[in-house]
Amino acid sequence: QVQLVESGGDSVQAGGSLRLSCVYSRLAYTGDCVAWFRQAPGKERTRVASIYTGDGYTYYVNSVKGRFTISQDTAKNTVYLEMNSLKPEDTGMYYCATDRAIYSGPSRWICPASGYRDWGQGTQVNVSS
Repeated sequence: QVQLVESGGDSVQAGGSLRLSCVYSRLAYTGDCVAWFRQAPGKERTRVASIYTGDGYTYYVNSVKGRFTISQDTAKNTVYLEMNSLKPEDTGMYYCATDRAIYSGPSRWICPASGYRDWGQGTQVNVSS
């Protein structure tokens, strides 16, 4: 089982920035996915961003495009989520998770939207208006 630890959550005002970190013990296979999920109170946990570690290909949910950036430092076994121009609707518990990439064609691998195998404990982000 992959162990993941998130950090960096905090309380900020709208328009502020945060950078979350996810340190993982290992990946099951070279080229796995690491994703960030968000769960707001009373709502379902949904994928915010993901990165395919094989080539760095990224995904963002439409609501965070242009504001959030997911990146990786493979030497440090770390994935980051830089969040800018934060909005109150960004409030929630943020989790990182790992799973296998999905083969979608020659030189094409994508990360799944759900069903991730291993999860971290979460880090809380609160954005006030």
